[in-house]
Amino acid sequence: MMQNKTQEAIGYYMGIDVGTASVRAAVVDQFGTVVAQAEEPIQIWEPLPGVFEQSSDNIWAACCKVAKEVGQRVDGKHIHGLGFDATCSLVVLDKQFHPLAVNCEGESHRNVIMWMDHRASRQVDRINRTKHGVLSFVGGVMSVEMQPPKLLWLKENLRESCWNKAGHFFDLPDFLSWKATGFLTRSLCTLVCKWTYSSSHGWDNSFWELIGLEDFVMDNYTKIGNQVLSPGAPVGNGLTADAAKDLGLPEGTAVAVSLIDAHAGGLGVIGADVKGHNLPCENQLITSRLALICGTSSCHMGISENPVFVPGVWGPYYSAMVPGFWLNEGGQSATGKLIEHVVHGHAAYPELQSKARASGQSIYTYLNSHLDQIKKSLPLGFLTVDLHVWPDFHGNRSPLADLTLKGMVVGLTLSQSLDDLAVYYLATIQGIALGTRHILETMQAAGHRITTLFLCGGLSKNSLFVQMHADITGMPVVHSREVESVLVGAAVLGACASGDFTSLKEAMERMGRIGKVVWPNQEDRRFYDKKYQVFLKLAEHQREYKAIMHSS
Repeated sequence: MMQNKTQEAIGYYMGIDVGTASVRAAVVDQFGTVVAQAEEPIQIWEPLPGVFEQSSDNIWAACCKVAKEVGQRVDGKHIHGLGFDATCSLVVLDKQFHPLAVNCEGESHRNVIMWMDHRASRQVDRINRTKHGVLSFVGGVMSVEMQPPKLLWLKENLRESCWNKAGHFFDLPDFLSWKATGFLTRSLCTLVCKWTYSSSHGWDNSFWELIGLEDFVMDNYTKIGNQVLSPGAPVGNGLTADAAKDLGLPEGTAVAVSLIDAHAGGLGVIGADVKGHNLPCENQLITSRLALICGTSSCHMGISENPVFVPGVWGPYYSAMVPGFWLNEGGQSATGKLIEHVVHGHAAYPELQSKARASGQSIYTYLNSHLDQIKKSLPLGFLTVDLHVWPDFHGNRSPLADLTLKGMVVGLTLSQSLDDLAVYYLATIQGIALGTRHILETMQAAGHRITTLFLCGGLSKNSLFVQMHADITGMPVVHSREVESVLVGAAVLGACASGDFTSLKEAMERMGRIGKVVWPNQEDRRFYDKKYQVFLKLAEHQREYKAIMHSS
């Protein structure tokens, strides 16, 4: 009986996060505490190198499974709101809302072109050569990860089987809110960040006509969205009867306008109260903070009171994450994925697996402790004095915005030992952190004044990854109290839509909490300044090599 009274006194909200490889759900209370969490893998098809597809039916089924699982922890009537976030993947449905194949094989269940799909590289090159004005709001160069090049690819390659039959093109976060409510409302976040929509002027007809997608102009953008609301606003009448049954929640539960997954992470961490921690951002505006969301890829979210145009960094986008602020979004296309690639592909990986299993540790915890053993009296980072990694194995998203850049490793030997694997792993993490410094310095040069990093996502659990980011950027790194800040951010959306909070800003400040703070080792600064010089030269040299090879 007491438990029911407690539940009635406390508001609960559900956040559902669709990541690259799994769907997660959490029930979060009004103080930002995760009280239940569940995860379910989702399928990925890779029929060709650089081509990645998913199934919207598979994704929705996973959403329903995890929602029912976490919903058992709290009486559904006490869950006041539901928020979704997801990767910025492209979902294609026909006019009857059935999945349409986005592949030549005609596999209709594979109807999602994933965010990391690079099939549209030729199309994005053509779009960028137009130099259209909308490109100034994506860092000057559109990414192949955005939706216009993917849409153009579909029109040029699957005109009969897909394009002509298509009724609706959704960003994945908007697909989820439609599936839950039956309303075609689109998020300002998704359309501004990935589709060239302007928060002040709407769609630019001239852009779509110039790139050959005048179809959207002719039907008043019905297929890609002409009903747009800000993140956290309530969608329609809440959960439909069918969706409520699927998710295990009451019909009519408030559903929020959604966010892209990285933006949900930023929302969940960037507004937290930092009083009493002696952080440089404590007495500064929220614009002094950078939210770093680290998972399969990494996103660097910085906000400003006025628009800041940063070469090679997406944005500025108005109110795309925090209401009333402009957002710039830097990013690295492969971080967690790169670390996994490096470690799993090394000859010593079976030995690492065996030893980690015997010690009862994860492979990364074991690697971190192994590095401590072999560093002897040196600072750990100095083990890579002769080993340098340029981390763009999947192209550079920011700040060079060059899809053609490749990964580079300088300093390899014939060794295939576990020591060699550990040092290569360390150099890879350092390369990623140096990439973050590159993005940060580019943002600072354009006008941002960032003093503190706020880290969340799966890689924030790796102590080495966090310490290297502090040491290499020279900034303190703040952990969220709840590691799963993306889920908290999604729940913040639901809290706002429920009406329990007066604004998204209030919900964000109340539910975001900080945890551990990691400070940089300033005595290592000179070493990392040298590593950074080498880091920048790697990209410079790679471009020189390309120029030589493509010369007549």
